[in-house]
Amino acid sequence: MPELLELRVGAPAHGGHCVARDVDGRVVFVRHALPGELVRARVTEASGSFARADAVEVLTPSPDRVTPPCPHAGPGRCGGCDWQHASGPAQRALKAAVVREQFTRLAQLDVPVVVEELPGGLLGWRTRVQYAVGADGTVGLRRHRSHEIEPLGSCLLGAPEVAAAPPAPPGVTGVELVRGDGGAVTVLGRTPGAGRQARGRRPPDRVQVLDGPARVRHEVAGHTFEVDAAGFWQVHPDAASTFAAALLDLVCAQPGESVLDLYAGAGLFTALLAEAVGVTGSVLGVELSRSAVADAAANLADLPQARVEAGRVTPDAVVDADVIVLDPPRSGAGRDVMATIGAHARRAIGYVACDPAALARDVRTAVDAGWRLAELRAFDAFPMTQHVECVALLVRS
Repeated sequence: MPELLELRVGAPAHGGHCVARDVDGRVVFVRHALPGELVRARVTEASGSFARADAVEVLTPSPDRVTPPCPHAGPGRCGGCDWQHASGPAQRALKAAVVREQFTRLAQLDVPVVVEELPGGLLGWRTRVQYAVGADGTVGLRRHRSHEIEPLGSCLLGAPEVAAAPPAPPGVTGVELVRGDGGAVTVLGRTPGAGRQARGRRPPDRVQVLDGPARVRHEVAGHTFEVDAAGFWQVHPDAASTFAAALLDLVCAQPGESVLDLYAGAGLFTALLAEAVGVTGSVLGVELSRSAVADAAANLADLPQARVEAGRVTPDAVVDADVIVLDPPRSGAGRDVMATIGAHARRAIGYVACDPAALARDVRTAVDAGWRLAELRAFDAFPMTQHVECVALLVRS
């Protein structure tokens, strides 16, 4: 029978849970709880040094606690959301505390953090929703840390056009709905990719368009961007414009300057930076995904001072530039790439991060190489979840 613990809940931790200790001093990561609460929690995983648990009864509730709007949120249910039981201001305060803690622990920096709210509220914001499909045709979302599917008919986070789970054709393991700024919806089908699994990871899914346009249009700062429907774009409708404006404001690219844009994707930052440096400047992007590079070529067609090249971001890909910007995956740039950036950037480094731990580690590397964290902004682009986006400016010490 699962172990039940009575716990006084402590501070939030990276990952969508809070930290508590049991009577033996063991660390317990508790989901569905809030700081300061007294809860009964059911242990879901345990190792020698820590345990994971779900709060199944709240004995002393936090004043920040609310009733989750989604009936699928809660212990053992859908894993897509982490903070549905917290008010909007409380969610942003929890995320700010996590970002501060990551910088204190991993970068040895005391950084003030305020998580800024994006327009649109807590629900109905996702423009891309991916549903899992079981072997029996059940459609839903994965449960937390599980391959089990929580059956559901719609997701409250989804924008109206993509919220309802579509019927799944035979043979697919996932169906994905994508909405562009024009309102058109694309339905994608996913099937397992071919090849062997590597290090426990399965090969990338095969993705095919089942319905709707193969390319999706987005408008940012007066520019039109088109991307492959299966390609990457921010899921909050205001995220791309918000992050781009913050990045450009921080790095303050000037006419005639050179910019290196790492992990450039379909050319969002590349295009806007190219406009800032003008025809006397230059922007070079580097991006691994060849489909994204092809999208970038079309998106930059009217900007001769900008281009995106296909390649992996390694130290060899880093060249001298007045400004270097990067928007790496969740794992961050890593020590070698970040140290090389520090050696090649002349004036400023702009960093867009989807993971505060990776950002803090990379900032520490830059600080050790003679740079200083001049400004940090954080945005709640993923309400109800643990995720937070940060935009940082580094300047030479």
